[in-house]
Amino acid sequence: MAQQPEYLTTREVAALLRVRERKVYDMAAAGEIPCRRLTGKLLFPRAEIERWLGGGAAARPAQGIGVSGGMGSGGVVAGSHDPLLEWAIRESAAGLATMFDGSLDGLERLAEGAACAAGLHVPDGRGGWNIAAVAERLSGGAALVGWARRRRGLIFAPDRALADIAGLRGLRLVRRQARAGAALWLEQALRRAGVADALWTEPVARTETEAAAMVAQGEADAAAGLEAAAKPFGLGFLPVEDEAFDLVVDRRAWFDPPLQRLFAFARTPAFTAKAAALGGYDLTETGVARWNAP
Repeated sequence: MAQQPEYLTTREVAALLRVRERKVYDMAAAGEIPCRRLTGKLLFPRAEIERWLGGGAAARPAQGIGVSGGMGSGGVVAGSHDPLLEWAIRESAAGLATMFDGSLDGLERLAEGAACAAGLHVPDGRGGWNIAAVAERLSGGAALVGWARRRRGLIFAPDRALADIAGLRGLRLVRRQARAGAALWLEQALRRAGVADALWTEPVARTETEAAAMVAQGEADAAAGLEAAAKPFGLGFLPVEDEAFDLVVDRRAWFDPPLQRLFAFARTPAFTAKAAALGGYDLTETGVARWNAP
């Protein structure tokens, strides 16, 4: 008989409890379930899980970087999805896990101590990006570090022509999760263009790649998206503006090996070549501190 592993993965715990993986992450962040962060991943000691299911106590909650100013922990990068970031985390062997479920979700996870960094592209409505959102939600222990400027716009099927945001009127648009930066950006763009009758898909795309895939598969006519996501699918792309995609990081975790390894990799020729191949990236501010919590 095969020996059972000492640790369970998030997926295995979700299957055991018959809940979604997102629920397991939430429980871990709230200290409602025993967990460890080992080798950059969220893992669950089998023996402690079995005791917990039998009525034992859960682990203490992780301290976040919210009002109390405590420090976050864990080798998890949360927040918004970025194709270049996802690739770099894997290729750099940084030992970081990912939980991409939207910019504002990432801010919450960082504040709760469930992540060491979060990707953000949150417009402030005045031409700025991310700083206002971080300053409003995190009181201390955090810094905003540039990852890349990204070309943001509309993704559409190659047999369709779109000249501007107003051209989305009456089309089926990819629905993004409410706390995603792409959803916030498109909401503002539609409002400025006077488009009030857009149709939305029932399924939700949780990453930039998923949004592009839904258009490529004919599930939607168009989506708010990135040039870097449209290009691999051969889709049409209408550039609208360049946005700042930053990582807000736990300042203590910044000096730990995983994030240092990731940003060291971001200074290599391989990283620069990948950004050029994907398209729509400006790496001028990669690794530059854009804001530091008081």
